[in-house]
Amino acid sequence: MIRTISIGSSVFIQGTFVRDLSDGQIAVRVFSGTYVGRPVESYKAPVLANA
Repeated sequence: MIRTISIGSSVFIQGTFVRDLSDGQIAVRVFSGTYVGRPVESYKAPVLANA
């Protein structure tokens, strides 16, 4: 499964989910590297009614 993590305030990495960590972070693999960061929650834009 593809997941997105945040590292710092403006760096995002998208890769294959590897594992959950005990502190709430997750690990993702990109090519030969594994990165750890906070998971990014999915966002669904609200449906706007016609005015």
